[in-house]
Amino acid sequence: MKSRQALIVALLAALPGFASAATAPAPKPLRILLITGGCCHDYAAQKDILKEGLEARAHVVIEHMHTADKTTRPVFPSHTNPDYAKGYDLVIHNECAADIADPAMVQNVLAPHVAGLPGVNLHCAMHSYRVTKDFKTPLAPGSAGALWFDYLGLQSSSHGPKEPIMISFSVSSSPITKGLENWLTGNEELYNNVQDPKNFPSHRSLATGLQTVTDKQGNKSDKTAVVAWTNLYGPKQARVFSTTIGHTNATVGDPRFLDLVTRGALWAVGKLGDDGRPTAGFGPKGK
Repeated sequence: MKSRQALIVALLAALPGFASAATAPAPKPLRILLITGGCCHDYAAQKDILKEGLEARAHVVIEHMHTADKTTRPVFPSHTNPDYAKGYDLVIHNECAADIADPAMVQNVLAPHVAGLPGVNLHCAMHSYRVTKDFKTPLAPGSAGALWFDYLGLQSSSHGPKEPIMISFSVSSSPITKGLENWLTGNEELYNNVQDPKNFPSHRSLATGLQTVTDKQGNKSDKTAVVAWTNLYGPKQARVFSTTIGHTNATVGDPRFLDLVTRGALWAVGKLGDDGRPTAGFGPKGK
């Protein structure tokens, strides 16, 4: 019996590709830099919620660039060191730096992405790094004032009240959204779209949000905006995924939110299959 098993193994080993497939090492986990801190959010908790949630869903290691600074001008190494993301496969921007307006600082933050490094942007990252006071009016893509918006692929200037948002996936063919079901969030902030997102050439909308707002007179109205999308940025066409939801810890810890962000991150680094599942070796625990 043992000799027969040995013969079978020897015959299989002689087949083209068998030996290399059998001995191929598991891929290294993707290294992701998660930037958190700044105004208006519980980043001390969210940094850990995101780390745990993403590492449970994909073969990734999350490393933090976090500050306890809760101002609108938080200080990060990325503001002065354009090589801050060296050695990483992806940067997730989850900072709130609404009053960081120095173009030189913003260019440092963008430097890895200009060089081709993929990015993911969550919630208040969309209201950060606005280098012009005129961010409430439509800015021409490619103009000096659109520096950060060109990277995002969408321009936003404000948000509505903290009320539930109905998330509807408008594109079912994208691997990021394939099979995901619409859902109603808890209290969240709906970020506006200053201009038609289609004005940004590489923008691709994935989901819209609908929020019912009550004014001071008690009148109700529905507000809608794009809440998840992709973009291709810079000369290297770096892949960028963004979502404006994620204000509260409850939303950030929601499995549906974490599934969406994980898919966006894997898509950005080219490790998401057409079926919406991680490619081989990049699922949970390297599966």
